[in-house]
Amino acid sequence: MRLVRRNGLLTTSDTNPVTTTADFGPRVGLFGLLGSGNIGNDGSLDAVLAYLRTAHPDAVLDAICDGPAEVTRRFGMPATRLHWNRREYETAAGLPAIARKALGKVVDAFRIAAWVRRHDAVIMPGMGAFEATLPLRPWGTPYSLFLLCTFGRWFGTRVALVSVGANVVRNPATRRLFVAAARRAHYLSFRDEYSRDAMREMGLAERGDPVYPDLVFSLPTPAVPGTRTGAVGVGVLDYHGGDDDRARADELHDRYVGSMCRFVRWLLDGGRDVRLLTGDRVDETVVQEILADLRESRPDLEPGQVQADPVDSLHELMTQMVGLDVVVATRYHNVVCALKMAKPTISIGYAVKNDIVMAEMGLEEYCQRAGSVDVDRLISQFTELESRRAELTATMAATLAANRARLDEQFVELSASLLPGSTARRPGVPTPAA
Repeated sequence: MRLVRRNGLLTTSDTNPVTTTADFGPRVGLFGLLGSGNIGNDGSLDAVLAYLRTAHPDAVLDAICDGPAEVTRRFGMPATRLHWNRREYETAAGLPAIARKALGKVVDAFRIAAWVRRHDAVIMPGMGAFEATLPLRPWGTPYSLFLLCTFGRWFGTRVALVSVGANVVRNPATRRLFVAAARRAHYLSFRDEYSRDAMREMGLAERGDPVYPDLVFSLPTPAVPGTRTGAVGVGVLDYHGGDDDRARADELHDRYVGSMCRFVRWLLDGGRDVRLLTGDRVDETVVQEILADLRESRPDLEPGQVQADPVDSLHELMTQMVGLDVVVATRYHNVVCALKMAKPTISIGYAVKNDIVMAEMGLEEYCQRAGSVDVDRLISQFTELESRRAELTATMAATLAANRARLDEQFVELSASLLPGSTARRPGVPTPAA
């Protein structure tokens, strides 16, 4: 296959033209667990792409991620698979599988190095970059993140980890990889003070890294009706505890699902409609467990009393939330989306980040832990929350406006740090028509 230049674009004899920086602007790569089914991560990508396409419409964009085909389909940009080993997230059983995993780590180092070197800047948009609140192996994402930041430093590619989350990690290898990656990042911002403090506790020196809200707060929000509908959203998670809970993962899962089933039954018995919400494909297993419980315990339910439709994006999730009075959710970005729409919300969280974002919205009283749900207390919290709906909605609206303004500030700062030679448009200024 031979590359030729036609009308200023590189192309092959049998493919469409390929854009180059000779014809356009800076090369910017997007990195992370994207396109793999986690709509919160994809929502953070959506927010950064909106910024780039508005402020830097000449930038040439591509990604290295877990789900390259999905990223290309949804976001319209080329994407490369993050891991050479397509069974990266499966437990290696037997010598051939272990050898393949080990080989994959070597191959990934060369692949990530070559990818980083082709870019002027690379952005990891949001996500729990330095978290181990769910099961995590050091030689998975932590290793890839370390490679990204190390090669960025070597090749002069500016790497930005933007509005990322962190928690104090016990595993020594994961901890070292996280701190080493953070030290090598060109730009680093956190989505809350807790995350910044966690990295300090793990050994990252104080260097003035800023704190900004979660990137999802910059996304557009569907219009919300002011009238009550009697419908409640219940967001679920395929919960098995955290990185330190592997020995009792099944026990934690069964306890969590049992609590959610009991709460959903109480809502239905009280005459409310229920919409089951998810944030990742894996959460569908919990949805099916709840529906199976209802088929057995409430066989006479009317059609439509319980709805459970999967979603592919945060926009679809927020659209599902439009007609809800209250949201009770576990997955972090279910909670964030509910708050973004100024919905009275209860968090049944699996990490401190849930508590923090709830406190920022004045809802710190309405939190529980997924590993130890007290259903009686949950019912009491729900009843009180309903009675304070108007008051809390007004408080959340004011915080949302401040969050959006802060994120606009971060985007201006990001342009100055990552792409100093590129002309940036101010937030809110539309891109001219092609």
